Amino acid sequence: MPASFDKFGVKFLYPDDWTLEISTEEEEEGATVYSPGGGFWSLAIRAGDEDPAELATVALAALAGEYADVDSEPANETIAGQELVGYDVNFYCLDLTNTAQIRACRRDGRSLLMLWQAEDREYAEVSKIFRAITTSLLYRG
Repeated sequence: MPASFDKFGVKFLYPDDWTLEISTEEEEEGATVYSPGGGFWSLAIRAGDEDPAELATVALAALAGEYADVDSEPANETIAGQELVGYDVNFYCLDLTNTAQIRACRRDGRSLLMLWQAEDREYAEVSKIFRAITTSLLYRG
């Protein structure tokens, strides 16, 4: 049975063997779940009317500032009926290739910024889980 997160006015499901970390900062609340292999899916919730495209660009700049040789492409997609903007990103960390996806949207008067990332050997396995977590967050049933 999956574990569930239900705080800050959002809900999502994640594998029960993943580790949850909750963050509460003055201007941003959120959560990150970590796979046993080190990959993670992260959500930042921003109050106000921040532009999702700008949030995604800021997140990309943060990655580029942390890692050398970041390669990125703009990405737009719809998940569970919600339009998302962001980037598909590849970079090296400790001589290993990593894949990350940055997605952002406006929902219920807030901006949501999602980032999921894993080393490429793990990414093929966990990318479907990242997608399921994102779908569970955005689904309105």
